[in-house]
Amino acid sequence: MTDQWRKTTGSAVQPGDRVRVSDDELTVTRIESPFMGMAGMIAFIEDSPERWIKRPVQADSEVEVLGYV
Repeated sequence: MTDQWRKTTGSAVQPGDRVRVSDDELTVTRIESPFMGMAGMIAFIEDSPERWIKRPVQADSEVEVLGYV
């Protein structure tokens, strides 16, 4: 088994997933849904001792998730 990036929709991402959005990679610890009250928008949040990052995306947009294949 190897780690490979696979494409999925933003709404399929779960906390704990490693995602790539544009040029950013983050480990999702929380998901804000809806993002700022906007239907169809979500935000992936990594909140760890190393860093805090939030990346909003459309729920139906394509993102990449790192997983075993």
